[in-house]
Amino acid sequence: MKDNRNIGRIVLGYFFRGLLLIVPTAVIGVVAFEALRWLDQIVKVDIPGLGVVIVLASIILIGWLGSTFLYQRLAEIADDLLRRVPFLKTVYDALKDLMEGLVGSKKKFDRPVLVTPLDGSGLAQMGFLTQEDLTHFGIPGSMVAVYVPYSFAWSGRLFIVPVACITPIDAKAAEAMKFILSGGVTRVEDE
Repeated sequence: MKDNRNIGRIVLGYFFRGLLLIVPTAVIGVVAFEALRWLDQIVKVDIPGLGVVIVLASIILIGWLGSTFLYQRLAEIADDLLRRVPFLKTVYDALKDLMEGLVGSKKKFDRPVLVTPLDGSGLAQMGFLTQEDLTHFGIPGSMVAVYVPYSFAWSGRLFIVPVACITPIDAKAAEAMKFILSGGVTRVEDE
């Protein structure tokens, strides 16, 4: 009877270990497949996969053109047009700033910090210091902006906290983001 329970535990352990290996791979595979299928439908051609190649080549070409002086004037005109429509202006500016903050020249998610509340509870949250000067909002100079991403999502919350409540973290920004997004289960490797 005891041997049957041990065998059951071993089999159950293998089952869960298999799930740990299969589920993340399957989710990534399904997401990648759906993304490629969606991209392939943007440009409808009879050869599967050619739509993806055309879309990716177009994005690379637009990126290359965006770095040349000929394209700068067109980009400024399009930027000016988008900024004139009230609702689109707000959405466009926010998305443009977010993309600049993530991958552009003005990276904003590069200073990981630990935020601790003043209540003495000992709790803390990891986030990224995004703004040190908020006086243009009428917020005192002793307050800073800290973006705290949610685990398992690409959304998050912005906290305005006293400078005394943050502690810089000695970690790479990418490692801190990976740690937060994984819910704290990702192990940060020592270099």
